Amino acid sequence: MYQYHCLNPIAEVGLDLFTEDYQKTEELNDAQAVLVRSAAMHDLELPEGLEAIARAGAGVNNIPLEKCADKGIVVFNTPGANANGVKELVFAGMLLASRDIVGGIDWVLENKDNENVKKDAEKAKKAFAGNELAGKKLGVIGLGAIGVRVANAATHLGMEVYGYDPFISVNAAWNLSRNVKHINSVEEIYSACDFITIHVPLLDDTKKMLNKEAFAQMKDGVVVLNFARDLLVDEEAILTAIEEGKVKKYVTDFPNTITAGKKGCIVTPHLGASTQESEDNCAVMAVKEIKDYLENGNIRNSVNFPNCNMGACTQAGRIAILHKNKKGIIGKFSNILGDGDINITDMTNKSRGDYAYSLLDLESNVTEEIVGQLAALDGVLKVRVIK
Repeated sequence: MYQYHCLNPIAEVGLDLFTEDYQKTEELNDAQAVLVRSAAMHDLELPEGLEAIARAGAGVNNIPLEKCADKGIVVFNTPGANANGVKELVFAGMLLASRDIVGGIDWVLENKDNENVKKDAEKAKKAFAGNELAGKKLGVIGLGAIGVRVANAATHLGMEVYGYDPFISVNAAWNLSRNVKHINSVEEIYSACDFITIHVPLLDDTKKMLNKEAFAQMKDGVVVLNFARDLLVDEEAILTAIEEGKVKKYVTDFPNTITAGKKGCIVTPHLGASTQESEDNCAVMAVKEIKDYLENGNIRNSVNFPNCNMGACTQAGRIAILHKNKKGIIGKFSNILGDGDINITDMTNKSRGDYAYSLLDLESNVTEEIVGQLAALDGVLKVRVIK
């Protein structure tokens, strides 16, 4: 029996995928798996029996990834599950920045008791006039699951789309419309585009990548959209750029005291993935990842260990070894199993930076003694007996 714990409410359509072999527990210390959305985990004491954490969403800033890796806890996320919800909000942001829709709505509310509101609206509406998206140039920085959807959809609105991603995946490249201009220099987006939207992960080298120097290269009156992570944009610098007239509007989904209520800023309360469909998709993907890992040892969409898939477990035995990426360690696994008269019928080993993962199918079950020998090897973080 596997036990799982939810640190946040998780959509029932996902939890319903758990079979009778799974039981929900209210105690974190009893859980082999944790499902989480936004709850902060950095200060939590992670139990020894915890095997996996699944984030029902893409960002994992709320999870201590290295701490989990060192304890042999695999952390999953759900890339692409909320992509359509975020994509649609990006276009809402572009429309809000192009036409003063909110100002017009506020005017109507202010004049709701005016019996001449219909007539007066014809005079007032010119104050809220704007521009259309068709014919404008859109720069998409980052062509992952969300960026590709934004880029493709924008072409159907008649926009001229520039896409930049030096690390674009094969799958994303296949999905990218031929009408998107894939360029090799982000500076070309800065100088050419009327709208710039950023969709990259928050890393040391992407933090505040849209900064004073980047804004200086942009067209006057550019609209900048940030539905990825707030720290990708130097928000103090963009407020200055707005005051100077370089940036027309900054649209962000991450409210804080820097941008909330400031001139030229359109700020939404982190609504990107706040749709029923996105929450359902994330829950379903997260539960499937947890189940495949606990039942078969397969890793799909991990952010701290390499992906690894050997299908369903059909052999007499299967073990999973989470370990450091060290020379000669695979041979030591083989020696211990060989000395224990256990034959390896199939195996795979994958690495990701300092960490690695080995999945081995065996002709017979391993004993506790052998598991102990494997676990005692220098560099081994955890040994899991799948079957």
